Amino acid sequence: MVNAELLRIVDSISRDKNIEKDLIFEDIESAMVSAVRKEFGQIEDVAVKIDRMTGEFSAIMDGETVSIAELGRIAAQTAKQVIIQKIREAERGSIFEEFSKLKGQLISGTVAREERGALLVTLQGRGEGFLPRSEQIPGETHHPGERIRAMILDVREAPHQVKIVLSRTHPDLIKRLFELEVPEVAERVIELKAMAREAGYRTKVAVSSIDSRVDAVGACVGVRGSRIKNIVEELGGEKIDIVRWNESSQILIGNALKPAEIQDIALCFELGRASVVVGEDQLSLAIGKRGQNVRLAARLTGWDIDIVTPAEYNKNLEEMDKTLKSISDIDDVFLAKLTAMGIVSLMDIDEIGADPLMQELELTEERAKEIVAKSSVRAKELSIEIQAAKEQAAKERAEAAAAAAKAEAEGIEAPEDESADGASADGETAVAVTDEATDASDDTEAPEVTDVPEDEAESIEAEASDVNT
Repeated sequence: MVNAELLRIVDSISRDKNIEKDLIFEDIESAMVSAVRKEFGQIEDVAVKIDRMTGEFSAIMDGETVSIAELGRIAAQTAKQVIIQKIREAERGSIFEEFSKLKGQLISGTVAREERGALLVTLQGRGEGFLPRSEQIPGETHHPGERIRAMILDVREAPHQVKIVLSRTHPDLIKRLFELEVPEVAERVIELKAMAREAGYRTKVAVSSIDSRVDAVGACVGVRGSRIKNIVEELGGEKIDIVRWNESSQILIGNALKPAEIQDIALCFELGRASVVVGEDQLSLAIGKRGQNVRLAARLTGWDIDIVTPAEYNKNLEEMDKTLKSISDIDDVFLAKLTAMGIVSLMDIDEIGADPLMQELELTEERAKEIVAKSSVRAKELSIEIQAAKEQAAKERAEAAAAAAKAEAEGIEAPEDESADGASADGETAVAVTDEATDASDDTEAPEVTDVPEDEAESIEAEASDVNT
């Protein structure tokens, strides 16, 4: 009966802890050897075997058979402690092996508790995941008992546990969510070619389809945005831009900067820089809030993107044209070749140096160095001028702000000024009334000409006129 119970317990532990039965039996045998030595002293020749079919013990010490039932309480306690320790070690090994295979995959769990900003998450009822604050989406809050999805970032063996590090900010989390919500992505019909993410704020994903009948962008968005909506909700409202992939860098950069409308793009392969021309009304859209749109587009495409307006672009070309044409034998054809290389300003020439000019334009070393030197000098002058203009603009803005503040302060004191103005107005009114009264008084004092002969009337009027004068 005891042996049958042993077999049942071993089978149960094997299923619950995902540990092989043979390993459990070996741990029990090792524990019983320790118990025998505890009971009979440190004897070297001790062997304990368990029949895998019947569960019967057989112990041999110095060639003699020993009954396990004869072991005392202390030896039995020793065997119990060793068995518990061995099984825990085997369980840690099983957990490490199991979750190591899931590294980089999406996993669900339940928030157990919070410790110093980090979350401890129960995973599949066995392991315990660790979600550091640095791997949590900014602004997100979680509570004990809440279901949560995260990606297994790393699995490490610690002294007394297996540390499973989780992440909700890693870009691959987006990829796993797309595989979960978009069947075409899971089936590899649609491929996520590139991705750039600022967790909690915005993500750009470039997608392409290997099947011409499947629209990559439309499939990822879903009917009325149903698929992308589920992903956005899982990420707490993080914005996701789905960009159509293209092998042409110019087209890809234009797609990545949407919704801004692009006028022109110049690619400089030597610098890895793309000069993108957008209209004044599209400048804020292209740059995005705090530069987020252009920053994510640069990471998505792998190009250093420089956003300029048509006026700035043309000014740079004019300065380059003016400066280089002061060198002999430099004509429009040479400038067109520079522009075709993506060099659209004197600063670009200063950065790339002489070697690319010698290789691409077949210039002599002396001529290339002359062009670079001339451009470098003028580029520094322009840089100083631009900096001075910025400082002047900042100064003017500060003065305007101060003037506005002063005007606002005066506006607050306006009631006193208005009372003074009112007094002045009243004063003017009083003066006007006085004048009218004077006129009225004069009119009253003036002799009234009635029923008087014409010659006498003229004489009286003349006298009255003299008196008024």
